[in-house]
Amino acid sequence: MRLEAAARMDLFRKLWRARKLVLVVFIPLSLLPLPLIHPTSEACCAYVLMVTAVYWVSEAVPLGAAALVPAFLYPLFGVLKSSEVAAEYCKDTTLLLMGVICLAASIEKWNLHKRIALRMVMIAGAKPGMLVLGFMCCTVFLSMWLSNTSTTAMVMPIAEAVLQQLICTGLADGHHDSDTAEPPEEDSAASGKEENLEKNQLELLYRNDNSECAKQEFCPLAEGGAGELNGFGLNPISTQQFARHANGHLPQVAIEIPNVKRVKARRDSQYPTKRDHMICKCLSLSITYAATIGGLITITGTSTNLIFAEQFNTRYPDAKVINFGTWFIFSFPIALIMLVLTWLWLHFLFLGCNFRETCSLSKKRKTRREVLSEKRIQEEYSKLGPISYPEVVTGVFFILMTLLWFTREPGFVPGWTSLFEKKGYRTDATVSVLLGFLLFLIPARRPFSSSSSSSSSSSYSADSSESDPLAPMITWKDFQRLMPWEIVILVGGGYALAAGCKVSGLSVWIGRQLEPMSGLPPWAVTLLACLLVSAVTEFASNPATLTVFLPILSALSETLQINPLHTLIPSTMCVSFGVMLPVGNPPNAIVFSYGHVQISDMVKAGFGVNLIGVAVVMLAITTWGAPLFSLAEFPAWATSRNVTGGL
Repeated sequence: MRLEAAARMDLFRKLWRARKLVLVVFIPLSLLPLPLIHPTSEACCAYVLMVTAVYWVSEAVPLGAAALVPAFLYPLFGVLKSSEVAAEYCKDTTLLLMGVICLAASIEKWNLHKRIALRMVMIAGAKPGMLVLGFMCCTVFLSMWLSNTSTTAMVMPIAEAVLQQLICTGLADGHHDSDTAEPPEEDSAASGKEENLEKNQLELLYRNDNSECAKQEFCPLAEGGAGELNGFGLNPISTQQFARHANGHLPQVAIEIPNVKRVKARRDSQYPTKRDHMICKCLSLSITYAATIGGLITITGTSTNLIFAEQFNTRYPDAKVINFGTWFIFSFPIALIMLVLTWLWLHFLFLGCNFRETCSLSKKRKTRREVLSEKRIQEEYSKLGPISYPEVVTGVFFILMTLLWFTREPGFVPGWTSLFEKKGYRTDATVSVLLGFLLFLIPARRPFSSSSSSSSSSSYSADSSESDPLAPMITWKDFQRLMPWEIVILVGGGYALAAGCKVSGLSVWIGRQLEPMSGLPPWAVTLLACLLVSAVTEFASNPATLTVFLPILSALSETLQINPLHTLIPSTMCVSFGVMLPVGNPPNAIVFSYGHVQISDMVKAGFGVNLIGVAVVMLAITTWGAPLFSLAEFPAWATSRNVTGGL
């Protein structure tokens, strides 16, 4: 009996190790009777949709590889021609993304993001409440233009340096600071042992192709065995390892965390007081939430926004309502309200309700550690030196791109596209690619200057500038290193699925099955959709979740005679609220890897942020969103689409 049980367990272990391969083979075979028994276009399209959706949700294969399934199954089942499917994999948003990545490469190469972040934190001060708010503001701003993952990976090292300054100062002089809110939890004997603990270190590596890896050493993290952080089995990770969860573009900065040696101490013994631990938790979580909030503001802020924009414009070509300006006008108030409410929620959860103590700007109220923290931030900023010529050029391009996006078709006044005779030829991608192309041409050194004026803390940039006086702002290597090709293929796979649903008539069939919901008011349909996608996205990748739900929600809106924007825009925003688990998105995993927070902290704080997000989005779509997008009536562009689809 024991031998049989051991053999059975061994078989189960082998099956578990090969579970992804089993799933890849089993799912297509188990669903194959559907197109064989019902050899219609709708059944064949549904088969391809279900296989792709299962691959995406289960991540049995990489997201980009799963997105290629429609490229060969649609032609095999006769749903779409191979040339028609191929055309769906490169759209206008692909060019828009390429131009934005060019600007992001310049921002990162010349350390403009670090200068902005440090300056905003210096303005906020070192009081815990204001420090958290300052980091959240700079993270939101950067995440508007960079991917959520990259923004978190760029800001967290700065926050970690400040936190470790706070912790190390407290360890050195914790008992002499009269303003410390709570005494250490350990007794004096434990404190004596604590001083003799060997300090573990984390090394944060910024990897650039031609640069040396700049190492930052931090104070010890959490107790655990080799490869364990914060008491959980989290192996050393890099942003590239959880890229498949990306809710923004692919990671642009690789973070590696070495194994932490086992220490015989209590997990939070590294913190002078419980209050210091709470500050670390609050600041760490605030950065990942702020990155998510910032990604909502612009069309290019996260890949889910791009997926929505392209699928909507493809499905409803006559609807000229979604562009950079209208999206910004709708989403910016949402981000502001969410920023304030999220800060209040985190402050209440981790720092309490004493806002006068944690948010005072008075210099008389500053503790010794807060003064030293401010000094550390000042030192980091001074290392950047004076603002360089490449930073100025990058900033000018940044402002110029934003202005051209806003003024292309603002809606209330004629935009600059009205100066051209032919209408409808120029989009946001035109501006993005033009300015991105110019970054490959403009020299990184000031013209008519004999000395190198493009000195920067990025050593490889300065070296390349000195060796070649006409070296451009960015090179193709810089662009290639940041370009998220997996996201491009993933988005293309979503377009291909949507095209198949349209041509085969599957979307019309799905809409007919949802007719029993016609008795619900529009706000109830939207609320149900928001709650559903925000729950699913906690366990599945954001782009895959949205790609699956968009065609279904579009068909539902057409069937119920609801303006499609009433359900699609809130669902697109709520799909980004996967913030309760480390696997929800890469920013969560980055923050979790630093060891300050536990999963229970993320679930507790993330649940509140999720509710805040859904509530604010529902408020927006029923108030200022209604007149902005004319949501009170079923639009003509959706009516014509519905009639055409029915035919």
